[in-house]
Amino acid sequence: MSQQVTRVDTLFLHQTGDSYLVVARRDGKRVLRGKLELKETNAGPRPLRFLVIRKGEEKPRDPSQFVELARSAARIRISQQTSKAGREELKTMFDGYQLEAVAVRTCRRCAINGRYSPITDDTAIKADHEHVCRDCAVRELEQELSFAGGLTQAAQERLEELLYETGDLTRITNLLQGELDPDLTKFDTISATTEDVELVETETLDLHPNLQSMLTDRFETLLPVQSLAIDNGLLDGDDQLVVSATATGKTLVGELAGINRMLEGKGKMLFLVPLVALANQKHEDFQDRYGHLGNVTIRVGASRINDDGNRFDPNADIIVGTYEGIDHALRTGKDLGDIGTVVIDEVHTLKEEERGHRLDGMISRLKHFCETRADRRGGYDGAQWIYLSATVGNPAWLAQNLRANLVEYEDRPVPIERHVTFADGQEKPRIENRLVRQAFDTKSSKGYRGQTIIFTNSRRRCHEISRKIDYNAAPYHAGLDYKQRKRVERQFADQDLAAVVTTAALAAGVDFPASQVIFDTLAMGIEWLSVQEFSQMLGRAGRPDYHDKGVVYLLVEPDTSYHNTMEMTEDEVAFKLLKGEMEEVRTVYDESAAVEETLANIVVAGKKAKALNNRMLGEIPTTHTVGKLLEWDFIDGLDPTPLGLAVTRQFLSPSEAFRILDGIRNGYSPYEIVADIELGEEGR
Repeated sequence: MSQQVTRVDTLFLHQTGDSYLVVARRDGKRVLRGKLELKETNAGPRPLRFLVIRKGEEKPRDPSQFVELARSAARIRISQQTSKAGREELKTMFDGYQLEAVAVRTCRRCAINGRYSPITDDTAIKADHEHVCRDCAVRELEQELSFAGGLTQAAQERLEELLYETGDLTRITNLLQGELDPDLTKFDTISATTEDVELVETETLDLHPNLQSMLTDRFETLLPVQSLAIDNGLLDGDDQLVVSATATGKTLVGELAGINRMLEGKGKMLFLVPLVALANQKHEDFQDRYGHLGNVTIRVGASRINDDGNRFDPNADIIVGTYEGIDHALRTGKDLGDIGTVVIDEVHTLKEEERGHRLDGMISRLKHFCETRADRRGGYDGAQWIYLSATVGNPAWLAQNLRANLVEYEDRPVPIERHVTFADGQEKPRIENRLVRQAFDTKSSKGYRGQTIIFTNSRRRCHEISRKIDYNAAPYHAGLDYKQRKRVERQFADQDLAAVVTTAALAAGVDFPASQVIFDTLAMGIEWLSVQEFSQMLGRAGRPDYHDKGVVYLLVEPDTSYHNTMEMTEDEVAFKLLKGEMEEVRTVYDESAAVEETLANIVVAGKKAKALNNRMLGEIPTTHTVGKLLEWDFIDGLDPTPLGLAVTRQFLSPSEAFRILDGIRNGYSPYEIVADIELGEEGR
C-alpha cells in the first residue's frame, strides 16, 4: 500500500452520505479510489475506517494508510458540493495532521463516479439545476444526439462549439427539438459588399429605336453589371462571360445583345437554359415582353423517344430552349437559320457529371453550325455568345477557354445572416410557419414586410408546407399554369403573400423580393445541392430597395437522405455547403461521355469532328473514342451508321444502347427495355 500511494499529485474527497469518497491521482491518472469514515476523538475528527475500492469490491485498509496517503499528496482538495459541516469536519481532521485542504468547485456527476473534475465559471456547463464539467455535458449531449438519430462529426463539433460558448446544455439540446434561439442557430453573417461602378444612362445607348424606347421607359440607368457589360463590348458583338450574384440583372445583359442584334437584322436570339421548367417560364416572359417585336418559340428535349417539337418554329426571331432541345435539333440536322446571339444561362452546368459534357458538346456543335453558315452565306457574320452564371469558382480560366471577355461583378448590397437548426421532416413545417410569421410581422426601415421563399424538393411538399402556414402562402412550381404562376408573382409583389413555397429545381427562375430564404431540404430532386446552387438560392434573401438584411435558415434533418443513391446525409451536406468553397467549372470526361460527344460531333460535322472535340472544355482522346465507335459499329469510316444515328438522336450512352440492343435480341417489350435501363441507372 505504501508503495502505491507515494508521490500522489492530488487527493480528492467528496461527501457521499455519512462517508467520504476518496480519489488519488498521479500523472493525470486515477491510482486509487476508496471510502473514508471518520470518528470524533478528544483530538478532533480522525479516520475510523478506510476502504479501497477495486473492481467493485471494498477492501479494508488500516486507517493510518489514509494518513500516509494524505501526507504524500502534493495537494488536497474537497468538493464544494460536500456539505458545509462535512467540509469543516475534513478540514479540522487535516489541520490535526498539519495538512492544508482547500474546498474547490467540482463537477458533482464526476465526483459521484470517482472522478476529480474541478470547474470554473469559464468551464462550467449549466445542466438542469446544476453545473457540470465539459466532459459530462458532452456525454449528455451525445446521448441526446443518439435519440435524435445521430449527427455527423461536423454537426456534432458545431454543437459542441455552441455548448462551450453558451455554457448551457439545455439551450443546445433545445435546438434538437426545433427551438429557434437566434444566438445559437446563427452560423455566420455574409457582409454586404458593393463595387463602385459608373452607371450607364439608358438614353446614351446606341440601340435599335424599338428597344431603346422600351428600355428608357423602364429605366433611367442600367444596373452595375449591365453597365460593366456595355463597357466590355456587349453592343460591339464581343463574347462575354457574365458572373454576378442572383438578382443583379444578368439576364438583361443577354436580352440587350440578343434583341438588339435581332432587330438590326443580324440574326435571331437563342436563349438556352438547363431545365424544361425554366425554358417554359422564360418563353412566357419573352412572349409577354418581346412578342410585339418578333416571333417567340420554344424548343425543349422533353423526351428521348418522342421529339416534343410541335410548338417549335425554327424560323422564329427568338428561340427559348433547353440545352438538350437545341442539341437535338443539331443532331437531327434541323436548320436553325441565322443565329445572331446565343445566351447560355446557368453555364456552370458545365461542371455537372451528367449534363456537363452534353452542354460542352452542344456549345461546340452550335458554334460549328454558326461558323459553317457564315462561311456559306454572305451578309451573316456568325453569333455573339453570352454566358451567364451567378457562381463560378474559376471565372478567369472559364472565360479564357470560352474565348469570352470576363464581366465579373461581386455585389451584395445587404448583409445575409445564415442560420442552422435541426428538425425532422414532420417538425419542419411548424418551424417554417413560425419563421414566416416572424418575418411578415416585421417591417424594414424602408417600410416593407418581411417575406419568405421556402425551397423544398417536390411539388407535393410545396403544397403540404403552404397549407400549414398560418399567413397567406402559395405553392409555386412548374406544375402550375402560366396564369397561376403570374398570380402568385403579383400577390407576392403586392405583399399579399407572406411566403411562396417552391421547388429547388425552379430556384434559378424565381425572382421574388424576399427578405428570408428557408431551406426545407438541401436536395434538388434526388440529388444534393451543389455549392453553386446553394449560393445562388440563398442569394435570394434581401433586396436593397426593400430590406435591411437577408436571413437564411437551413432546417437540417440529422442522419437523413432522400434517395438511396445519396451517399451523404443532410447534416453532412449542410456544413459542406456552409463551409465549402465554390467549385471550379470544368468538364471532365470518362470514356462513355467522350464516346457519346465524339459520335454527336461526327453526326453534325463529319470529318471536322476532331476540331469540335479539340475546342471543348474537357479533354477527349479522339483517336481512342473513334476506335471504340468503329469497334461498336456506331460509325463506318467517319460516317454514322444507322445504329449510330439512332444512338445520338436519342442521347443514349453506349451502355444504354447495348441494353436496348440486348433487349431487342431477347424479344423484350419496349416497357421491359426501358425498365431495364432505369434499373441499370439506379445501380450505378
